[in-house]
Amino acid sequence: MAMPLRQSIKVATYLAEQKLRKRDKFPLIVELEPLYACNLKCEGCGKIQHPAGVLKQRMPVAQAVGAVLESGAPMVSIAGGEPLMHPQIDEIVRQLVARRKYVFLCTNAMLLRKKMDKFKPSPYFAFAVHIDGLRERHDESVAKEGVFDEAVAAIKEAKRRGFRVTTNSTFFNTDTPQTIIEVLNYLNDDLQVDEMMISPAYAYEKAPDQEHFLGVEQTRELFRKAFSGGNRRRWRLNHSPLFLDFLEGKVDFPCTAWAIPNYSLFGWQRPCYLMSDGYVTTYRELIEDTDWNAYGRGKDPRCANCMAHCGYEPTAVLATMGSLKESLRAMRETLSGNQG
Repeated sequence: MAMPLRQSIKVATYLAEQKLRKRDKFPLIVELEPLYACNLKCEGCGKIQHPAGVLKQRMPVAQAVGAVLESGAPMVSIAGGEPLMHPQIDEIVRQLVARRKYVFLCTNAMLLRKKMDKFKPSPYFAFAVHIDGLRERHDESVAKEGVFDEAVAAIKEAKRRGFRVTTNSTFFNTDTPQTIIEVLNYLNDDLQVDEMMISPAYAYEKAPDQEHFLGVEQTRELFRKAFSGGNRRRWRLNHSPLFLDFLEGKVDFPCTAWAIPNYSLFGWQRPCYLMSDGYVTTYRELIEDTDWNAYGRGKDPRCANCMAHCGYEPTAVLATMGSLKESLRAMRETLSGNQG
């Protein structure tokens, strides 16, 4: 994966340990959602459609940290909702970092400048700011003017203070190769964020906008064109080379959603954070009591157009670890910062 060398070594060591223990299913990164409330109403999000009583709930610190420790995952992505609305989010982060978990705090950045003093820079911590396009396009996607400018200001301030800053960009069928190129060029060259994550949009069942999600062939064509001309080599993309191959349609993979499990106010979500077929209390129950063979493209119609990182990035990482050629390729690109 295109991540800092220390993190790459820890993840590689963790994967090797799982192989030695002959575990066929294990978490790579936990998607932790300590709340569903948000200060924006994005058209492509299905999280804020929960009842008012649920939106008022906040996960206790001990519960959040305990779930991550139970899973054993080396990395945590804290999302929601907007996690900076959680009154104890800094304590959740502090306790996870103290246990040397790599933590990515996903945020729309509207509260980031106000809350930044609550956090300390650490090689184990990064803000992951959601940016779906340049000013007009991003503000349209989040249904509020001024969000892009505030996010940019927050990114600059976080970088100035020494924080690691990554971004997460979701693309829809209203995007073109050029709109992708423009925003990634801006994030990579102008803002100089540390890494960027990209994902084709998934059709959340409860999302208000159900018309602008990408199909598989649309996704492949879109990223194939966006990556052309040396862009893929130049951008600091936070993905394994094989996952980027997957987005372009050069390879295909089965879904391994069990490797990026979701833990929320309701428990461990089956089978992933994009779909909800029930919840269980423990990670072991999630792994042992879920029919994982029933999910993925060609198996469940809801998965037909999904190429999201939560299902396919883990497969790409495992395929990389199982191939000396691909392992050397990933290591080379980690050291060089390239993605070719």
